[in-house]
Amino acid sequence: MPPKQPRWQSINISRGTRKRDEDSGTEVGEGTDEWTQSKATVRPPDQLELTDAELKEEFTRILTANNPHAPQNIVRYSFKEGTYKLIGFVDQLAVHFSQVGNLVPKDSDEGRRQHYRDELVAGSQESVKVMLSDTENFEEDEEPKEAETEAESQTDVPVTGVAENVMEEELMTPKQPKERKLTNKFNFSERASQTFNNPLRDRECQMEPPPRTNFSATANQWEIYDAYVEELEKQEKTKEKEKAKTPVAKKMGKTAMRKLTSMESQSDDITKVSQAAKIVERMVNQNTYDDVAQDFKYYEDAADEYRDQEGTLLPLWKFQNDKAKRLAVTALCWNPKYKDLFAVGHGSYDFMKQSRGMLLLYSMKNPSFPEYVFSSDSGIMCLDMHVDHPYLVVVGHYDGNVAIYNLKKPHSQPSFRSSAKSGKHTDPVWQVKWQKDDMDNNLNFFSVSSDGRIVSWTLVKSELVHTDVIKLKVEGSTTEVPEGLQLYTVGCGTAFDFHKEIDYMFLVGTEEGKIYKCSKSYSSQFLDTYDAHNMAVDAVTWNPYHTKVFMSCSSDWTKR
Repeated sequence: MPPKQPRWQSINISRGTRKRDEDSGTEVGEGTDEWTQSKATVRPPDQLELTDAELKEEFTRILTANNPHAPQNIVRYSFKEGTYKLIGFVDQLAVHFSQVGNLVPKDSDEGRRQHYRDELVAGSQESVKVMLSDTENFEEDEEPKEAETEAESQTDVPVTGVAENVMEEELMTPKQPKERKLTNKFNFSERASQTFNNPLRDRECQMEPPPRTNFSATANQWEIYDAYVEELEKQEKTKEKEKAKTPVAKKMGKTAMRKLTSMESQSDDITKVSQAAKIVERMVNQNTYDDVAQDFKYYEDAADEYRDQEGTLLPLWKFQNDKAKRLAVTALCWNPKYKDLFAVGHGSYDFMKQSRGMLLLYSMKNPSFPEYVFSSDSGIMCLDMHVDHPYLVVVGHYDGNVAIYNLKKPHSQPSFRSSAKSGKHTDPVWQVKWQKDDMDNNLNFFSVSSDGRIVSWTLVKSELVHTDVIKLKVEGSTTEVPEGLQLYTVGCGTAFDFHKEIDYMFLVGTEEGKIYKCSKSYSSQFLDTYDAHNMAVDAVTWNPYHTKVFMSCSSDWTKR
């Protein structure tokens, strides 16, 4: 408990002579009795007047180990949370004195050397003490003799004194052994500082260096000449192109020509970065639609357990394009090799409002924009993708033409297209389907149209060659014309499908609701006829697992 603090200070004044104590340095008066008797209390004018209870009140001071100068508002950056956080615990230790020492084990080589050196020093000091004691005794014995011979040999005193001093110095400085080179005593490290701290983790990304090749060649005179000639030919070709553009430029005007050249330069710049832009766009879309992709892979509705034979239909992606507005989706087909790629055909079913068509290929990796865009003058009604060559897409148009698009070629025009000369259909093509290549490894596909023809198309020497497999006709329906000029009414084919095991057998659905079983070998008659529906047959397909079963759907809202 600390002592009480006085409320005022007392000043004691006494008269008398004072003397200064030499040892203590304080003034001491002679009259000690007067000092004890006469005491005058002096109170300052601004002192508070307190009561006895207030005067007897004790004020305690609690001593703690906390450092009063330690900071209380230290903040550190938290990498886990990414913010600055206040540190609640502050080190209260204050170091007033520290000394670095050096500890050497006795069993070590350095400890043995130091111990041996200390023993030598101690032994030399003891021998010096013994020799000094002997010399002192010898001097005491020689003192009377020296007193007697002082007068006789005063001239020899300095010489004997110098000899004695030299002897004492030799005795006081013993011969020390030759010390070996020792380690630095100040190079000391504590055991605590020898512990290994966990190193900081650095994340670094290292890119593969670009490939390098060493090229070396000799430049001869004829090689230089050929290079100059080639450069001159290029310059002449560019001049000829400019001359060919000059009449067009005169008609278009300078501003239009500048716009054309700027558009060409922009298109060249875009083609250079198109592949990189596609990759970046895919990465951005995959991050944007990551929750949709997770639902597509792993979504499972827990409420399905409480629904009897009913599931949940969850919409995921929505594919649309501004250029395909006001066009109906007429065909869909998945790519057989790339499972995330599918083709969409756009056209119109209203024969009074036929305009243009589009072929778009979308990927689920980038739902915001199609991967490939092809436009056509006529609407697309059907399409199919080749199994062995997934980059080939065959489409059927509303005007009766069929075309083959090659995804490897950048231009938007079809690689192969039918014409009136090559035997195109006269009505809309409702279905096309690739078949196995023929004996000469030529591409082969079939098409069916409302004109009643089922045509086999073969790509021979970059040309489409057609072969009419069969012509549909309605049995027993003839027009009343003179004998010998009877014309059969043509039936409208809407769908067909080939047998999974028998290559020559196929089914054909018609607009009248009938299904015909046909063969490539018999083009004049049907193998069988099925009165399946009352309205047009929209699709017909063989069962891939049971070869004698097929299924059809119709516009009369039935499936059979």
